Amino acid sequence: MDFSDLRRAVEEVELIDAHAHNIVELNSNFPFIRAFSEAHSDAVSFAPHSLSFKRSLREIAELYGSQCSLPSVEEYRRVSGLQSICSTCFKAAKISVILIDDGFELDKKHDLRWHESLTPLVGRILRVERLAEKILDEVLPDGSQWTMDKFTEAFVSKLKSAAAEIFGLKSIAAYRSGLEINTKVTNKDAEEGLTDVLNAGKPVRITNKNLVDYIFLQSLEVAQSYDLPMQIHTGFGDTDLDMRLSNPLHLRAVLEDKRYSKCRIVLLHASYPFSREASYLASVYSQVYLDFGLAIPKLSVHGMTSSVKELLELAPINKVMFSTDGYAFPETFYLGAKKSREVVFSVLRDACIDGDLSVPEAVEAAKDIFARNAIHFYKIKRATCTITSLHNLSQKSNIGLEAELSLVRLMWVDISGQHRCRVVPGKRFNDVVKVHGVGLASTVIAMPSYLDTTIEGSGLNAVGEVTLMPDLSTKSRIPWSKQEEMVLCNLQTKQGEAWEYCPREALRRVSKILKDEFDLVVNAGFENEFYLLKSVTRGGKEEWVPIDSTHYSSTSAFDATSPLFQEVIAALHSLGILVEQIHAEAGKGQFEMIMRYTTCSEAADELIYTREVIKAIARKHGLLATFMPKCFLDDIGSGAHVHLSLSQNGQNVFMASDALSKHGISVTGKEFMAGVLHHIASIWAFVAAHPNSYQRLQPHTWSGAFKCWGNENKEAPLRAASPPGIPNGLVSNFELKSFDATANPHLGLAAIIAAGIDGLRRHLSLPEPVDTELENYPEKLQRLPSTLYESLEALDKDDDIYKEFISEKLLTAIKAVRKAESDYYSEHEDAYKNLVHIY
Repeated sequence: MDFSDLRRAVEEVELIDAHAHNIVELNSNFPFIRAFSEAHSDAVSFAPHSLSFKRSLREIAELYGSQCSLPSVEEYRRVSGLQSICSTCFKAAKISVILIDDGFELDKKHDLRWHESLTPLVGRILRVERLAEKILDEVLPDGSQWTMDKFTEAFVSKLKSAAAEIFGLKSIAAYRSGLEINTKVTNKDAEEGLTDVLNAGKPVRITNKNLVDYIFLQSLEVAQSYDLPMQIHTGFGDTDLDMRLSNPLHLRAVLEDKRYSKCRIVLLHASYPFSREASYLASVYSQVYLDFGLAIPKLSVHGMTSSVKELLELAPINKVMFSTDGYAFPETFYLGAKKSREVVFSVLRDACIDGDLSVPEAVEAAKDIFARNAIHFYKIKRATCTITSLHNLSQKSNIGLEAELSLVRLMWVDISGQHRCRVVPGKRFNDVVKVHGVGLASTVIAMPSYLDTTIEGSGLNAVGEVTLMPDLSTKSRIPWSKQEEMVLCNLQTKQGEAWEYCPREALRRVSKILKDEFDLVVNAGFENEFYLLKSVTRGGKEEWVPIDSTHYSSTSAFDATSPLFQEVIAALHSLGILVEQIHAEAGKGQFEMIMRYTTCSEAADELIYTREVIKAIARKHGLLATFMPKCFLDDIGSGAHVHLSLSQNGQNVFMASDALSKHGISVTGKEFMAGVLHHIASIWAFVAAHPNSYQRLQPHTWSGAFKCWGNENKEAPLRAASPPGIPNGLVSNFELKSFDATANPHLGLAAIIAAGIDGLRRHLSLPEPVDTELENYPEKLQRLPSTLYESLEALDKDDDIYKEFISEKLLTAIKAVRKAESDYYSEHEDAYKNLVHIY
């Protein structure tokens, strides 16, 4: 028999990895030997003597071209760096989608967004027991104790709120108390279990069977109502697991309960060594599906082959799915993909030889197992995340995820805050640009808002070119133009190194310093203020005027614009960008949109895309959306207020540990915030980047014109914030009110972090807050810059700080652009009116 078509299908299919976990930093304390074995503690020392270890180590060494020894492979990893080995492993694996259970706690693990540079789509699987534990670790706002009702309300609410953002739920009940779920567990039983768990102290670990069963059943109800699948760990694992209780046959009570009959369940890890039992369940229960990750590649070749064969003894082929169960190390993804291709080919070839399948049927089976079943089961083609041409995957004989779009926009934001793009055909992007980028005149990064021209003193001129290199983790379908995509770009030298004028690199650089020196990460969330304008003709000339004259939070204002905002929200959702609130602002025709809180780099990227969406959909409705700081001198201005906090290992460390701490802010938080307050005048040169910005930054306009900070004082430039849900007396973040849309968001955040680092290094003290009207302090408070010129003077005094963190050449270019704009707009008083079209 000729199996060339089958081999081709198996080797060429781009894999949907439906169950995996986060990758960790190279210096994580999670040992690399754990890539080869589920053993830990003393048992790990025996792992090198297993068949799977010897085979896997050899295959990794061959991939890297290193010597076949654990020390040699580890040295190769150290020298190459994480990005390099990830690129090598994922290119070889040909994985197009990863669904990550990020509830697996690993030292120094990367978040989901980080993984988006590895594959076109990264989705989240929510581990329900970990969610429950995080909830119970929280302190209730009123200081009361958790009750079953309070916990259930919080747990179900969080599940429901996450439903639109995830691809499925996952339970590790097998690890905690086994799969013999009591479908009749009572609230009283669960309450006793909750008490037992809470009495054990924090951090909470849920092992009480009644509570585990209760959480499992609550999760099934939510999964069923939102049509989300539930992944269930079955079969083997580490020593936390009682293997006797991980047999999937224990799930029969759940599977036969009519309340959960429509909930789609996938049994993970081939249920090894209960693969035949799993196959039986998939054959007799319509809602049961199978996944063979972990069994491949952790078993011997014979074990892997026999396990997959046992799954197919009874289970329908369209219920069996591939995954790597990759975790911590990119090598686990590579090994899972490589061995799965080999094993599935072997199993399907044998099925053809045995007469179970024809070769064409085997070809289709390979496509089902590796991709199409997961696409259908996890509803990937209808996911809110973006993936190119995935909807065609189940219909193509040669499964591929190459974009079939006509145009791709390569976007960057320059020093003056202008959004710019180059556009290439989709085929050229895939064939050339996504690897090599496109050339760009170096001076383009430093052009002013009034004219596309070279700025004297910027250090950049007509000579020289850099590379516009797409960051594939930001590549998204354009919601308002379905035949186009957009991607944010980094600026690189022709040698492929980060260009020192690149704003995104500046934020990465200063964030790395903060992480390396203090193990801290800055999180941010922006509030976008903007005007919606309509065109009118007066005296034969077109003018742009506000769409209405309503007041703050006017219901009629939102009612009139609801169709527009429905489209905006849907478009942002399709980009994976979440909106928290919208309301009419105090200006005529002005609105505010509050974005989610996330890592600072992600927040900056999302801010750029959010403005693109709002402007584009406004145009669709015949309106002009403008974010310029002061478009009407007789009305209030528009800012991009940013809320900031500090996290360490995923925990907010800006907030004090208890309400008795002064001001409710931790020592770390106070020092960081003190640095920002100390340097706020020079920060304005980055965040209030245009002469027009200073028309907004006036006293008594809630924009922060005096140097101070306050608790919930909206007149202060820095405001300590305690949003709903934060215990009384504690502060979760602070707001910087002077940020606006003329700022490059990456440069603005980089300047803030640089100032914060200076505060941490020098242990600066935060002065007492100003918590009354500022006019009560006229003689005590320093007026912050009233012009961009004054901000530049403050920047000159802080030169050393920003030269270290942002680079001297970039700082020189920023100053040159700011001075040129100050000069131009002081000489051309009406020129600001054109800014409605630029910002």
